Amino acid sequence: MEALAIIIGYLLGSIPFAYIAGRLIKGVDIRQAGGGNVGALNTMREIGTVAGLGVLLADMLKGVVAVLVARWLGLSLTFVFIVGFAVVAGHSWSVFLRFKGGKGAATTLGVLLALAPLEFAISFAIMVIVVLVTSNFRLAIGVGLAVLPLLIWWFGGEGSLIIYCLALSLFLGFRNILTFKRELASVTDKKDLIIDKRFTPWQRRR
Repeated sequence: MEALAIIIGYLLGSIPFAYIAGRLIKGVDIRQAGGGNVGALNTMREIGTVAGLGVLLADMLKGVVAVLVARWLGLSLTFVFIVGFAVVAGHSWSVFLRFKGGKGAATTLGVLLALAPLEFAISFAIMVIVVLVTSNFRLAIGVGLAVLPLLIWWFGGEGSLIIYCLALSLFLGFRNILTFKRELASVTDKKDLIIDKRFTPWQRRR
């Protein structure tokens, strides 16, 4: 059962919704558009806001479903965590895209939503506020993920869940470090790393 759940998680994560949306809506390969990331943010910027939000929800749903399947199969919490990582890995290295993929932010959020729904809801509200103020989705996710372990601790969550949340956040940070370095080198005003002046709150190109 454990191996089956891990395989299901990986295959779920591998479904490239951003790639599918780009092909169906505009006939473009999202990997060749904008920043080239197979994810919701690049889809929102290059394909359209509605498409981007749809990809965001779909990629999050992958994480939610993988965790729910693992729990439905009666796996231990350790294996639920492994399945959660498998779905993020599937998104990052999709078997359908020759083991390439997105950064995994939305899928990571989906996994954490399924594991800590109340704490995640508060964290997600904070992310939304940061996006509305700064137009910076990466900053919003970073702030939300930084707050989430504290919320889990505050509400008496298990220590293993706090550690897992931190581990997923570090993995996501590692996946995004090259992108951050490129952005750091390209901006002339470091304030632009906080306030994204290139895009409106809904990420349409100016």
